[in-house]
Amino acid sequence: MREYLMPIFVLAVLALSGCNKSKSPEDVSKDVANAEQKANNEVTKSEERAQSALDKSYEKVNDQEIKFDNDAAHQAYNVAVAKADGNRKVALATCESQSGDAQKACKDQAEADYKTARADARANAEVAVQQK
Repeated sequence: MREYLMPIFVLAVLALSGCNKSKSPEDVSKDVANAEQKANNEVTKSEERAQSALDKSYEKVNDQEIKFDNDAAHQAYNVAVAKADGNRKVALATCESQSGDAQKACKDQAEADYKTARADARANAEVAVQQK
């Protein structure tokens, strides 16, 4: 058994001694240049992937910002219409204290104010949406 182990041991020592052998300066220079090129390629690819991912994220954020702005304009419109409706109801109730032509003029004014307030709310909402 020993007679087989000794040649195997000698071969292993010879094989391993060749692993730590230094390379020529030309070979080292080529290896360094190749390693630098591979590293630069990996960095470039990584930067391109990162930029692509950021572009996609920006598109999503931009879409969400537009949606938010449109929702905000719509909700501001709803609030303005609710205020106009409330003011109209109060004005119409106040008109009840009058009679005849004065009451009719009061109600007409309340309706005109209501229509103006709704038109202003719509115009403000349209401007808000267009600005985005």
